[in-house]
This record gives sequence, C-alpha cells and structure tokens, in this order.
Amino acid sequence: MTTTGVIPIKRRKITSGTKEWADHNVNCVKGCSNDCRYCYAKMMAKRFGRCRDHTWKNMIINKSAVDRDYVRYKGRVMFPSTHDITDNPEIQDACFIVIHKLLQAGNEVLITTKPKLSIIEEIIKRFYVFREQLQFRFTITSADQQLLSFWEPNAPKFEERFASLKYAYGQTFKTSVSIEPFLDYLPQPLVHSLSPYVTESIWLGPMNYIPSNSIPESDKHYYEDIRYNYLLEHLQEIYEDLRDNPGIRFKDSMINRLGIANCI
Repeated sequence: MTTTGVIPIKRRKITSGTKEWADHNVNCVKGCSNDCRYCYAKMMAKRFGRCRDHTWKNMIINKSAVDRDYVRYKGRVMFPSTHDITDNPEIQDACFIVIHKLLQAGNEVLITTKPKLSIIEEIIKRFYVFREQLQFRFTITSADQQLLSFWEPNAPKFEERFASLKYAYGQTFKTSVSIEPFLDYLPQPLVHSLSPYVTESIWLGPMNYIPSNSIPESDKHYYEDIRYNYLLEHLQEIYEDLRDNPGIRFKDSMINRLGIANCI
C-alpha cells in the first residue's frame, strides 16, 4: 500500500541540474574557484585528466566560448553550469560578454550561481532591460557558515547569498533557489526563510556523490553527518513535510531514492 498521492515508479537515471533546469547549457570557463567538495564537474574533470584536485580552483577562460556568436536556442539556456561567476575582473568580464550575447540573441537565460552581491548588482544594472528573459537561480545550501566553509570553502557566505536573493527580488527579477545539496539535517527552516523572496521555485535535493576514500580523520564527521542526513527514512520525512508546498521542487536525485513520481 502506498502513501496517498504518491505514485510508485521504476527507478530512473539521475539527471543533472542542466537537464532538469534547462534545455541547453553554456560555459566559458574551465575550473571554479569555489572549489566545492561535492562538485560533480570537478569530479568528472579529474576523472578524464582535465585537472587535478588542487588545480580545479584555478579558473581558465575558454576564449572560443567568449568570442563565438550565439544563436537563439529552442528552450531555456542555463549559464553557467560547470563554473561560477566570480569577482575576478577577467572572469567576470568574460561571463558578462557571454550573458549579453545570449540575451541579445533572444534567449531565455537561467543564471545559476552561488551569488556575490556586487556581481548580482552589476548583472541587474547591465541587463535590466532584458529582465523578462532572465531568471536567477541562487545556490544556498545552508545558513550554517561552518558547514558552508567546509563543503564550499571559497564560495560567498550565507549572508551575502541571502542579500543577493533579496536584492534581485526587490529589483523585480525572477528568482529561484537551489538547496542542493541540502547540508542541514532539516532544510525546512532554510526553505521558510528564503521562500518570501522566491518568485518561481525552490529546488531541494541531497548530495549525489559522497566520497568515502582518502578522507582525513579530522573531516570524517562531516561525511558521516551528511550520510545520516540522507538516510531514506529521513528523506521521506522531509518529502512528506514539504510535498504540498507549491513552491518546492524535488530534484531527481531525491525522487529516485524515494521511488516516487515527481508530481510538478
């Protein structure tokens, strides 16, 4: 017997944020200075020999991606998907050039970032005329700075990300949030804090890939805690608590673990 309204389905392949969020993705930088420990793009780059663990944070501009002309794609374009928009002047300028080209071509653009307020202010200033084509999706995984400092060592602090969300909302831009991976045992308080400043959706999901080898003894408790957060019965409790919230969307990674249909 199943829970009312929950439809059992076969397990499906976990999709990336790119496929769940947009029809196309564009990047113009290799590497990311945020250097998040759970980063899938970093993991894949290491697997295929494109970087080493200590070199991923050294961002390198892909000049061909900056210089090329962009067409109007069918569907939404996500920018960026494998790096962030940082306040390094050269990286920032490269990202702004690509955003401008995408918007000028008539694309609907989803800007995904762990936001730095000065960058969001500049994007809004430069591209305000395109605001109907733009949506922000800010990654805010916890309000606990200790957790953020460990898992996302060089990313902006919670206060700055929250300020960026409130600023974009106040400037009448479309806003959404990704709480993936959620780092707190209970993500509900964060959901409730962010919801008043979200115009579209809040996406919630667990960490897809949790390393188990070569972890320093001093760091092991972080990995033990995060695995405990994602125990199946706990994910079910979170789902049951938030499933009727119309602003919540559950990532495929969570839906697949629970074996239910993501009714949206």
